[in-house]
Amino acid sequence: MTLPVEPSFPVSHTEAEWREILSPEQYEVLRGHGTERPGSCALNQEKRAGRFSCAGCGQDLFVAVTKFESGTGWPSFNDPVPGAVATSVDRKYGMIRIEAHCSRCGGHLGHVFEDGPAPTGLRYCINGVALNFTPEG
Repeated sequence: MTLPVEPSFPVSHTEAEWREILSPEQYEVLRGHGTERPGSCALNQEKRAGRFSCAGCGQDLFVAVTKFESGTGWPSFNDPVPGAVATSVDRKYGMIRIEAHCSRCGGHLGHVFEDGPAPTGLRYCINGVALNFTPEG
């Protein structure tokens, strides 16, 4: 029997190292593909200028001007930093969705939907616990 090969990423750690680096909630989302409760993260209300980075590896993922209020309970963005967010097909729970993950460490961020605002028409629905925010200035 051949096991699927895990993709490699520029930043990688053993599962034990990830558990040391991340909080239990971050580990569940970023490494376990979990989902935080809607409305549970303060970053959902964040409106200052700045950037949102991966809580797993620090890579910048989104800038604040691409964040918008989607009413879903999760931070939503319509355009990532070029090359920072990769996607894959997620077939869990009897659905076909597009998963968003960090291109640098592979951490699960959330999902991408085609109901966002112009100019992209996309909504990157991101778990706030997967992000760190750095205000501008």
